[in-house]
Amino acid sequence: MPPNITPITMGITPPDHLPHILDPEFDIRAWLSHAGQPAWRAKAVYRWLHARRADSFSDMTDLPHDLRLQLDAELRIWTTHIARHQVAEDGTEKLLLQLHDGQQIECVLLRDGIRRTVCISSQVGCAMGCVFCASGLDGVIRNLTTGEIVEQLLRLTRLLPPDERLSHIVVMGMGEPLANLDRLLPALAVAQSPDGLGISQRRITISTVGLPSAIDRLCHENPGYHLAVSLHAADDLLRTKLVPVNKSIGVHAILAAADRYWETSGRRLTFEYVLLGNLNDSPDHARSLARFIGKRAALVNIIPYNTVDGLPWEEPTDVSRERFLDVLRNAGINVQTRRRKGSRIDAACGQLRRLAREQHSLPEESDITLSDSE
Repeated sequence: MPPNITPITMGITPPDHLPHILDPEFDIRAWLSHAGQPAWRAKAVYRWLHARRADSFSDMTDLPHDLRLQLDAELRIWTTHIARHQVAEDGTEKLLLQLHDGQQIECVLLRDGIRRTVCISSQVGCAMGCVFCASGLDGVIRNLTTGEIVEQLLRLTRLLPPDERLSHIVVMGMGEPLANLDRLLPALAVAQSPDGLGISQRRITISTVGLPSAIDRLCHENPGYHLAVSLHAADDLLRTKLVPVNKSIGVHAILAAADRYWETSGRRLTFEYVLLGNLNDSPDHARSLARFIGKRAALVNIIPYNTVDGLPWEEPTDVSRERFLDVLRNAGINVQTRRRKGSRIDAACGQLRRLAREQHSLPEESDITLSDSE
């Protein structure tokens, strides 16, 4: 049975010149004062947007009618519209959002027991160039605004029934989150606020390929988030092949920055490792990873590769995956395997793209072969 796909509908986006009420830089209290309204109505407006999931100002029925008309005429809630909505058999839902400038991003709602987790994007595309990931196939176009990041949260929240709420946020979608901290951190502050979604920062995870200076900035500005470092290899030779940006950084600089974050935050580190068949999944690779992690209070999250159209990499076999895990466990490493969710609608890790049904092919020459083991 194929996954459910909602046909593309263009929707109506208000004129670009109208202030975006979801942008934290917009001062709703000042706007209300200018409109001759009491400042306390700001809390009511935001409660409607976040807790009561209003889709329009006209839905805010406890506000004066004239105020609702003025809000509708002078402000906008949405700068995006849903270009495509897909639902997988496991309950995972994916939205393709069209932005005001015609660019597109994807975000995902995942259901797991009582947990309701959203995976959001921070950029249009990605500049990190991870060779196995769909998000960076065309590079990066631009950073998302704070309002566009918040909109993803609200769009996904509205997929839930009224008696359910979001429990966790993972910034693991398109883009490198630490390359857009100026806009991401204010968006996450909105998510944490009692007047926003009220999600504890301990339930928010930021995933990064490892940008040491940005990790240090996060240490200084807000070390309460859970940090997940996308490692994929424990030596510079192989990691640079898999994650080209590593050439200018190096795994040991990343590990040192991650250690500083742990010392500042007290939060257990997570190292993510995409397991690619016949590429980084041998027992030797596992032993190298175990030595790299050492005695750190860290979790290694093994992510079996999710196939991407146009890329040649293989999923690991069950045998190679279990052999890899056994090596880590025998070395005393705390390890788990990420459950695959949403792969049938290309919503699993590494599958998010900028365009629906986009097709890609590899360059004629690649510096990695499927038999490369180092």
